[in-house]
Amino acid sequence: MDLKLFFNPIDESLTPESFDNDSLIQSIYINENKMPSIDAIDIAIIGLNETSGNPEITDTGLRFIRKKLYSLKKGEGSCNIIDLGNLRNGPELEETYKRIQAVCHKLISKGILPILIGGSHDLDIGQYLSYQEEEKMVSIVNIDSRFDINEKGTQITNQNHFHKIFTHEPNYLFNYTQLGHQSYLVNPSADKVLTQLGFNSLRLGAIREDFRRVEPLIREADMITFDLSAIQKMYCPAGDRSEVFGLTGEEACQIMWYAGMNDKLSSVGIYEYNANKDSNDHQSAMVIATMIWYFIEGFKNRKGEKGFQTNDYIKYVVTLDVNPESIVFYKSRLSDKWWMEVPNINHTGIYDRNYIVPCDYNDYQQATKGEVPERWIQTFSKMV
Repeated sequence: MDLKLFFNPIDESLTPESFDNDSLIQSIYINENKMPSIDAIDIAIIGLNETSGNPEITDTGLRFIRKKLYSLKKGEGSCNIIDLGNLRNGPELEETYKRIQAVCHKLISKGILPILIGGSHDLDIGQYLSYQEEEKMVSIVNIDSRFDINEKGTQITNQNHFHKIFTHEPNYLFNYTQLGHQSYLVNPSADKVLTQLGFNSLRLGAIREDFRRVEPLIREADMITFDLSAIQKMYCPAGDRSEVFGLTGEEACQIMWYAGMNDKLSSVGIYEYNANKDSNDHQSAMVIATMIWYFIEGFKNRKGEKGFQTNDYIKYVVTLDVNPESIVFYKSRLSDKWWMEVPNINHTGIYDRNYIVPCDYNDYQQATKGEVPERWIQTFSKMV
């Protein structure tokens, strides 16, 4: 695949010479007139201009986001980043999905993490389809103020795209987690649908009660999709459906920090920026840029926490008086994070091994009291 055939170069005004010597752009390979090599790249930024799923967005404002992002300071540590430019839309929306799928699959297969910015939220369909050829189950975390699972209409939009993902065949969606939705914007039946499917949701109020609950949910994700409507309008007025209430800008950045540190995560998308709704100084573009900056900083701090049979982990076996007879927990010596092991009793199909699910200390404490954590039950039910 020749990537230059898929992309338009970035705006000519955004050149390294236009920014300070210690700004982030000085450490980014830019698609100007010639597409740089992707060899040894860690993160690839991709601009999206497709808005068919939300005609309200008439200006994706990618130039504003890039200007804010490029002007930020480099931060500590090293990370090889490339900005591939803006993906060329297909003649039809479905073709754009396929282009996103092809590009992201190529990058992910080479160990490069794509960051998709701009466009309508339904473009995460292409992001999801990029995992199809991997032949493994995928866990998605979606940060959004609403549930986009409306079944009405045949045309795919930013309000029904997850119905398309849920019903896609072949089905390789292992888990879906919705974060930050606002109960007064959500039909109660939608939450029940997620529960029936064995999926998770954590409303805005529950996040506010204990923000630490977010981290293990983020840590399970292979893919994150972030609708800017989840952020309060005072912080992000250009989130196309942003409301008075929602996440703060700081909370959005904290989520992106968690996401960057997730060794399992291999793609992230930030959608629904409507430049026409932004402030004169492009406040929302700055919020997005800062979210990306925190993601990159989190990425630099990844610990490589995947091999649980090493001395980097403390293993705890908690015996129970109920079924299961015991639960195995792992605690990282590097980060103090927790996981628990869910057995695959059939040892067939895609779950040929036990499943290690992220958790927290509260799950361990619950098990020591003789109770089976809900997270364990939910994961086990998907494997039988």
